[in-house]
Amino acid sequence: MKKIVLLVVSLVLATSLASGQGILQRLGNRAKNAVENNIGNKVEQGVNDVLNGNVGTNNNQNQQQRQQQTQSEQHNHAAEGWTCPECGHAGNTGKFCEECGAKQPTGEAATWTCPECGHEGNTGKFCEECGAQQSTVASATTEEVKSDFVRGSVILFQDDFKNEQVGEFPSKWDIQGDGSAETAVINGQKYLHFTTDYNFVEPLMENMKSYLPDVFTLEWDVFCSKAGDLGASSIELIFDMGQQNDRVGQFEFAYRSWNPDYWTQYHYKKPNSDDQVSGSNEYDALKSIIKEGQWNHFAVSFNKRALKIYINDHRIINLPNVQAPERFKFWSNGEYKYIGFTNVLLCAGAKELYERQTTNLSEAAKAVEQAIAQTGKFVTNNILFDTGKATIKAESQPEIEKVAEYMKANPTVRFEVQGHTDSQGSDAVNDPLSQQRAEAVVKALEALGVDGFNLRAVGKGSHEPVADNNTDAGRAQNRRVEFIKK
Repeated sequence: MKKIVLLVVSLVLATSLASGQGILQRLGNRAKNAVENNIGNKVEQGVNDVLNGNVGTNNNQNQQQRQQQTQSEQHNHAAEGWTCPECGHAGNTGKFCEECGAKQPTGEAATWTCPECGHEGNTGKFCEECGAQQSTVASATTEEVKSDFVRGSVILFQDDFKNEQVGEFPSKWDIQGDGSAETAVINGQKYLHFTTDYNFVEPLMENMKSYLPDVFTLEWDVFCSKAGDLGASSIELIFDMGQQNDRVGQFEFAYRSWNPDYWTQYHYKKPNSDDQVSGSNEYDALKSIIKEGQWNHFAVSFNKRALKIYINDHRIINLPNVQAPERFKFWSNGEYKYIGFTNVLLCAGAKELYERQTTNLSEAAKAVEQAIAQTGKFVTNNILFDTGKATIKAESQPEIEKVAEYMKANPTVRFEVQGHTDSQGSDAVNDPLSQQRAEAVVKALEALGVDGFNLRAVGKGSHEPVADNNTDAGRAQNRRVEFIKK
């Protein structure tokens, strides 16, 4: 039995060896052929190098040249039957279009989508679907103005609620309506919190009927909760005239309300009319602006007739001509647990209505420009007169020249030139003297090339002092010239 097994094993081994030798022999033949082919290719390339004068050059350089030659051949091969992007002629075989003579593109042709039928992937001058010609007009681009807000220079009212007692009504405010409000805290920030809805709060001012100037900025902060917090509500900024309910405009900011998250809407009257301008901003326009779980900054800029509103330094409303208000108030509505505001700041002055992009004014004239932009007037004590006379002293010339430079650079600006005196002397003397001095300034500006049509002289006498007339320093301040922009 053992002999039979050994015999079978021996036969299997013999067969395997014979098969293995056959495989090795075939592999050897393949390797030999590959080597011979490689040598043949090298010999052929060497002959080409000799013929082309490349003997002795760097091998890598030769290889790069061969690669470039191969790529060129492949490109020429691929170039057969190309379509002209200019006239759409197909089947061109040379470098230039057989129809219009346009040169063949060296790179991959860009495709375009037909604006008429929407067909994509067109490569020629005409749409492959409807035959419309490709437009040669470049796409328009827009530049977004993130913010042009400039805070007014004179603070009229300010409240950050830091000194208020939590749970008490804020001391700088008044309330109307049936609701209530109190001082509360969010993330360490005190604010006026509306505890019930449908009520109005307004700042306590010296003149409650009219305290907004022709040019002003108003700022405040509102807390916006994260998604999932309970409560839906809105808060409105309302502009009135002299009476409480004589409304001329309103701006509403709503959150967790009828829309998914945030939205705004506004309504403002046109000047001397019952016509209104209205609009809104939906969530899609605000989602990249609103900061959830944080305080958000709101701002208004008003300049005589132009109203702009901002959220977190993004301008969202720009109305060129609306009714000028005299007072403001906040109104609440809803059940949102964080409804309220803080960091209220009202200032006189704002960004120039149509500010020039560039100016070539001297530094002296820029001081006039800045004062006009911030307060609407330029006040100077540097235009001096002989005592009791309307004769301008020589040292006043630089001050007059800088006003003239500003006016000539802004030929549409009109000034009321006001003359002011101190209280020494009677009104019978001071009133006509201030008028004569204002007229003397107008003549001096006209002599420097300013259009007299843009100037109006007005004498104010000593009726509008800005300092104490009982001191020398105060009287010097009261003897002034004001250029009021009209």
